Amino acid sequence: MTAVRATINDVATLARVSIKTVSRVTNREPNVRAATRARVDKAIAALDYRPSPAARNLATQRSFVIGLLYDDRSATVSYITGIQSGILDAVERARYQMLIHRCNFDQPSLASDVIELVRRSHLEGLILTPPLSDVSKLARALDNEGIDYVKIAPGVRTAPGKGVYSNDRVICAQMTQYLASLGHTRIGFITGHPQHIIVGTRFSGYRDGLAASRLPFDPGLVATGLNSFESGIVCGRQLLTRRRRPTAIFASNDEMAAGVLRVAHELGIAVPADLSIAGFDDIPLARQTWPSLTTIRQPISELAERAAELLLARLSNQPTPNRNDNIIESVLVLRDSTGGEQRP
Repeated sequence: MTAVRATINDVATLARVSIKTVSRVTNREPNVRAATRARVDKAIAALDYRPSPAARNLATQRSFVIGLLYDDRSATVSYITGIQSGILDAVERARYQMLIHRCNFDQPSLASDVIELVRRSHLEGLILTPPLSDVSKLARALDNEGIDYVKIAPGVRTAPGKGVYSNDRVICAQMTQYLASLGHTRIGFITGHPQHIIVGTRFSGYRDGLAASRLPFDPGLVATGLNSFESGIVCGRQLLTRRRRPTAIFASNDEMAAGVLRVAHELGIAVPADLSIAGFDDIPLARQTWPSLTTIRQPISELAERAAELLLARLSNQPTPNRNDNIIESVLVLRDSTGGEQRP
């Protein structure tokens, strides 16, 4: 026999409130007393009540859908998976849904395409990932249209409540200082895509770390990658075939660090005995390489969840969370690919 599905009337009866109050609680509307909200939530759980999205949308004339935008050419699968996971944690609590859309950040029609997407899909707001979070033309267009959005890790600070950040510059300085503490004086660096502002932040952190370690900056020890494993191979060959090669290489993401590791294996350079390698992100690949990668664990899911919380708070006319200026710190993860410089 099929179980009878609980209705909003059942919840209202059990919680001893009106149907309208149940609706306000399920829609996460403000101005509901905490005790009343708790009583309704308890009744919803007891009855396993599941509001009909279609009925909810029809009654409120809202879609309860937000959009996640990412750049198709620079975002790795693991990065997007982490972002999705964090956003879903927040939207499911708020009984929203998420639409994922890929873009090209340098497409001339980006702003108009995104606005058309919002209108066509009835999106209530957007979450922008790097490098889309640094396209000022897109932000201006969204502001002009009154479309809510939150940026993940923009290279430049945005208005309060519209961005979440990590400590990229500080943590990259710490990684560089860690390599210097192992005795390395020739520390190479691989930047990411030159059009991504956050890449410049990581490079600045590398230079800060050199200065703090009293090491000179040598532009010959810097190579420009494109965030991909393949570009890491190209940059690895560029740095490791120099007459005076670096004894440590810090890449601004794990995919490029893995490319350097492959080149080191091809050239017969022992890691970490003759070369230390470090990355950034702590994607699954960092634990799967041999040796496993020393890296920086970026709180991707946490950044995404915080961004969604900020956006959903505004959409529900609730106070915007402002915890520590919405900074979530990355941390060093020390593994087997780094070691002390071997001196003759």
